[in-house]
Amino acid sequence: MSLDTQKIDSSQRQQIMATVQQQLAIQHAQELLQKLSDKCFKACVQKPGSTLSSSEQKCISQCSDRYMEAWNVVSRSYADRIKREQHRH
Repeated sequence: MSLDTQKIDSSQRQQIMATVQQQLAIQHAQELLQKLSDKCFKACVQKPGSTLSSSEQKCISQCSDRYMEAWNVVSRSYADRIKREQHRH
């Protein structure tokens, strides 16, 4: 199925763009969670087993919090930079 852009009205274009943006946001969130899980698991779990010790759970929780805080700082800085660049042009 190919899209004929001449036959798509602006409402349909907006709907397609919104769907694509939503799918990209979901993909980015999944990637973030995967990276967070990988990094924190490697940092906190020395000997994998069937359960996590309380110290491993605490480590993973703290690691996750730090990772999310860092990600939020980077995201805000990136968004601010984009806004500044848009205002220059």
